[in-house]
Amino acid sequence: MSAPRRVTRVLLDGLGIGECPRWHDDRLWFCNWGTNQIVAVDVEGNSEVVMDDATVSPHSIDWLPDGRLLIVPGTATCGARLLVQDADGSLTPYGHLDGLPSGFNEITVDGRGNVYVNGADFDFLAFLDRAMKDMAAGDQTPLHERPDFVPGYIALITPDGTARQVAGDIAFPNGMVVTPDNRTLIISESFTGTLTAFDIAEDGQLSNRRVFADGLGPDGICIDAEGAVWTSQGQRDCVRVAEGGKILDRVELERDPFACMLGGPDGQTLFIMAAVWNPENPFGGPRTGQVLVTEAPARHVGWP
Repeated sequence: MSAPRRVTRVLLDGLGIGECPRWHDDRLWFCNWGTNQIVAVDVEGNSEVVMDDATVSPHSIDWLPDGRLLIVPGTATCGARLLVQDADGSLTPYGHLDGLPSGFNEITVDGRGNVYVNGADFDFLAFLDRAMKDMAAGDQTPLHERPDFVPGYIALITPDGTARQVAGDIAFPNGMVVTPDNRTLIISESFTGTLTAFDIAEDGQLSNRRVFADGLGPDGICIDAEGAVWTSQGQRDCVRVAEGGKILDRVELERDPFACMLGGPDGQTLFIMAAVWNPENPFGGPRTGQVLVTEAPARHVGWP
């Protein structure tokens, strides 16, 4: 007998594409792509636009241990690749990033205040447009094997602002999590359908690269107290996967998931950012983005 369909409810709708969700100060915070906003919503659905800035166009967010917000801008017009919001609300550049490749995507701050950012130094939407046209013409070359693909990287920014690359050859890097003991980092390699794990040294360096799980469609991810990761497998589902690849739970969806996050008062509410993906105009047209919620079997741990 198949497992019963897990019930979800819509907490918030009318969004662009919700990305980089974070449970912080009793609310879910996320970037609302296509609107230049950061939005915060509580478990009752009461929402607030906490930033609306076309100059910054927030792309991804996380918090330093001292409570300051870090923002990866989605535009170069703000003059910095990573911003920190100080107590008075002002935004200033964070870290010494000149030696790093461009194209920051996701960000995760671990329990020691180390900041991990990832990215890939190419125009993703232009790349995807070319790939889709080639596929329509019969070229089925995997995305990470195309000649115009540029491998991604993970970079570390330590609390003193020093930055260095700590991993490379990532097949389009997406969501990252750090385990609660600060000893393992797991990253989504979206173009190979893989969750990849690294050991974290005391100085933040990454080593012992290995497959945590494959056969997935991973984007934004989170980890629970039983060591399982929530991510996506196909185009319209959200799955809970154990190390080794066993699927422990599944949430079927009516639109595409872009990220998920555990939170709520007990850490066992699963928030799913979903929208109808329109590759021809991903940030325009109808606002199909939603925040969906369902109960999870294990609470949130780790970072983010």
